[in-house]
Amino acid sequence: MSELLGPLDSEGRVPPHQQTRVAAFLVSAHGALARQSAFTLPARFESAWQSELNAQIYRETELVSLLLRATSWAPDPGLGYMAVAWESVWYPQPIYEISDWPLAVAAGLATLAHAVHASIRPAALLPLEADASDPFAMALRRIEFESGRLLQAQILSLNGPDLVPFREAVDSALERRHADVRRQWSEMLQSVGISHRDPNDGKP
Repeated sequence: MSELLGPLDSEGRVPPHQQTRVAAFLVSAHGALARQSAFTLPARFESAWQSELNAQIYRETELVSLLLRATSWAPDPGLGYMAVAWESVWYPQPIYEISDWPLAVAAGLATLAHAVHASIRPAALLPLEADASDPFAMALRRIEFESGRLLQAQILSLNGPDLVPFREAVDSALERRHADVRRQWSEMLQSVGISHRDPNDGKP
């Protein structure tokens, strides 16, 4: 196994079968964040975190749209059962220790978003010789850049005053989410011949 995508073709592009599976995983993750953000958003804003959630919907949707158009898709019979496993990991997990139900749902979503944005670094998989102008390579770099920006919003949300009384429950939920996301990301990469080493060493 390799630690990077490839071998690249003569024009420095990632093979379509690797593009397909990596993009499908990212579409699944960011699509889930967009959907859950939309369902979590109230009709009327009452807190600052709700304003940020509104912005997240459009950013996540943009990433999905970018991937759909930038990827060289190839037939992949294994995607069906893999997608089911991925979607089960993104399933909403409210933090039940929080009595305010909308806040419990939003906090659960924030832990998932934090795990996705912090644990998945697709641009790090690109070899140095990858064509910098290739749409797929550019998409992976864009996703990692936007994830860094979104991660800062998740950190502020999870450290907000509304969640201070529930710090232990939030930290526990965050740890579980990180472990689940990292496991699925690693398993997906192994399925396309990439040996993925977790730089976090099991910690969010």
